[in-house]
Amino acid sequence: MHTNIKSTGLELTSQIKDYINKRVSGLDKFIHYKDESVQAWVEVGRTTRHHQTGDVWGAEIQIRVPHNEKGARAEAVNEDLYAAIDDAHDQMKLELEKIKDKKVSLARKGGRLFKKLFFKKNV
Repeated sequence: MHTNIKSTGLELTSQIKDYINKRVSGLDKFIHYKDESVQAWVEVGRTTRHHQTGDVWGAEIQIRVPHNEKGARAEAVNEDLYAAIDDAHDQMKLELEKIKDKKVSLARKGGRLFKKLFFKKNV
């Protein structure tokens, strides 16, 4: 998976990049496609300039998968940058599981229809 990282309102250090790459690469097991056509966009940064405390750090993850027009998107806001990345990761995991479950259920539905049509007993 190819990951694009963007930061707003903070300097993107190698520690932050490594943490983001580690968290996003963990989402590979929820994606059917294992080639480089899967792309992830991650944006991290401050949500406001004038607040000093509270939920001021945000993280957003978007993943575009082939053969899925919408893709998946998750965003989170937290007091800590790393916690915001973790929250966005957890939300993205749920979104990818929904896409995977939908694909599996459509395949099973097709199988049931096939069995119903071709293995119907003539009485």
